[in-house]
Amino acid sequence: MKIRFYIVFWAMLTFMSTLWAQKTVTVYDSNIGKDETMDLPEGMLDAQIDSMMREWNARVYLNYDGTNCFSTGENKTYSPEEYEHRLNNLPNVIAMPYNSVVQKFIDQYSERMRRSVSIMLGASNFYTPIFEDALESYGVPLELKYLPIIESALNPGATSRVGAAGLWQFMPTTGKKYGLEVTSLIDERRDPIKASYAAARMLKELYKIFGDWTLVIASYNCGPGNVSKAIKRAGGIKDYWTIYPYLPRETRGYVPAFIAANYIMNYYCEHNICPAETRLPLGTDTIIVTSDVNLETVSQRCNIELEELKALNPQYRTNRVPGGAKPCILRMPMDAINAFIEAGDSIYGAPQPKRISAGEAGQTGDAGSATDIDPQISKRKNTYARRRATYASRRNRSRNLAVKRRR
Repeated sequence: MKIRFYIVFWAMLTFMSTLWAQKTVTVYDSNIGKDETMDLPEGMLDAQIDSMMREWNARVYLNYDGTNCFSTGENKTYSPEEYEHRLNNLPNVIAMPYNSVVQKFIDQYSERMRRSVSIMLGASNFYTPIFEDALESYGVPLELKYLPIIESALNPGATSRVGAAGLWQFMPTTGKKYGLEVTSLIDERRDPIKASYAAARMLKELYKIFGDWTLVIASYNCGPGNVSKAIKRAGGIKDYWTIYPYLPRETRGYVPAFIAANYIMNYYCEHNICPAETRLPLGTDTIIVTSDVNLETVSQRCNIELEELKALNPQYRTNRVPGGAKPCILRMPMDAINAFIEAGDSIYGAPQPKRISAGEAGQTGDAGSATDIDPQISKRKNTYARRRATYASRRNRSRNLAVKRRR
């Protein structure tokens, strides 16, 4: 009986240790002369990738069946000088220093998370054009497009343990501050386009406070108040690596994880990682509905799967689109939009909805919203399809090259 008890006990202990190892990383801190354990960012947890693979877009448009080289290729390691050289060669504005902490996070991506990186490379074809357009509109460095890698693992349905949601992981109060509506029916934090423009605006404002992009990245994670406290404790020095010991445990790993994400998303071929095969979605457009409408009804009348309809409109938390309270945007494939307009009153017993262009879809119309976002969305949205195709072509060429190298 005792033997059985100890076997069960050690099995449970081993299982719990495995779970803990997946949530933390241990690095040697030369300043204090001992190992330090820090939390992994949310986007580096296995649960986020597992959740992302259940998303409709990933299941329909990504091929991650295990035949790609992420499951059979071996990770190649290099000298510290080579890693440092590669980081220095990235065309970035934000400094990307190399050290032992950064190396630990590169190892996480290139070893434990190889399959996850492959999937995120495929998913980036959907989201990178949106991120870049939003960041460009506010004049912030384009390498910040990799923040959602460590925030959400490119999962628009991600929700953190503290309630942050969406690709950019906005908390409810922060989302509302930047014009994202959060109610029982609508959660615009999950809207990839609106959330990306809100995040770009937030990053721009944080830079005005700190004047240093690594501090901006840290404050995006733990809040400007915590970063300001760490600066004071470090004697007023505004340098991330100087205030590093005074930051919350998760934030101490946040900037190194960001640097590692920049590295792996650019040098994945060198580590025998292939992007998941991507099949781009068909073209979509948007309409405005001015009365309440049920997504199940839309699905039936417009011959579109309910799951697809929800995936295209992740901001709606239930099947109800509350257009009666204020005009709401509905995104659908072109054929479904035509069917919606032809159905007219039979869908919701109200005048036919006004059709709008993809550019107009970014307007929030909320009092207190970031109105300067709207013209930027209108001007740039029409480039997404072309840029998605470019990214998909580039990723697939890289994948084929990596397969040939492995062979």
